[in-house]
Amino acid sequence: MKNKVTQKQIDNIIKHSRIDVKTVFNKVTLVTCKLPNGFVLVESSGAVDKSNYDVEIGKETCMTRITNKIWELEGYSLANQLIKKVN
Repeated sequence: MKNKVTQKQIDNIIKHSRIDVKTVFNKVTLVTCKLPNGFVLVESSGAVDKSNYDVEIGKETCMTRITNKIWELEGYSLANQLIKKVN
C-alpha cells in the first residue's frame, strides 16, 4: 500500500468533481464542489465593496481552499488505512 497522497490523486479528484460557482449579493463568490464519492465541500470569498468584486479571483480563492481540504481529507483517509494495516 502506498504511504503518501500525490498531486495526481488530488487533480484526479477535482477533475471528476462537480464544481458550481455562483455570485451572491453582487459581491460574494460561492463555490460548491461535489466530490466523486458524493461528499460536498463549500467555500466562499467576497469583496467588501461590490465595485471591487471579481468572480475569477473569488473562484480561484475558493478552489485553493477546496483543494487544501481535499489534501487533508485524503491524508486522513490514508492514515486510517495505514493504521488498520498495522493493527
